[in-house]
Amino acid sequence: MRIVKMSLLLSALLSVSAMADIAVVVNPANGNAVSTDDLNRLFLGRTSTFADGSKATPLNLPEGQAARDEFDSKVLNRSSAQLKAYWSKLVFTGKGTPPKEMADDAAVKAAVAADTNAIGYISSGSVDGTVKVVTTF
Repeated sequence: MRIVKMSLLLSALLSVSAMADIAVVVNPANGNAVSTDDLNRLFLGRTSTFADGSKATPLNLPEGQAARDEFDSKVLNRSSAQLKAYWSKLVFTGKGTPPKEMADDAAVKAAVAADTNAIGYISSGSVDGTVKVVTTF
């Protein structure tokens, strides 16, 4: 009985952490508004610019991270397997390159802070003054 209670408690804690808010971040100097549709087009390689025409460089977290899975599901409306197949086809045909993968939230944050063209997503708990949040999920 004690094992069952501990399992339920652990499951509840893990599901709460897996549902943490995702913050889409850009460099503080970037004045563009970004919609969910814009994010979808940027992270699926359908556009490479922000609304004002400036270059956009999307940055992904590695597969398997909770924030990546949540972003893929909520923003791109696809599973990781669907995205892998999508990008495999585009890369094979020479029609696209997936967003660069960064190691973790800190790496995304550092890259966005250093590049006015970069856009990425991190767990909302990782946000600080080095980046600007444009939307959350």
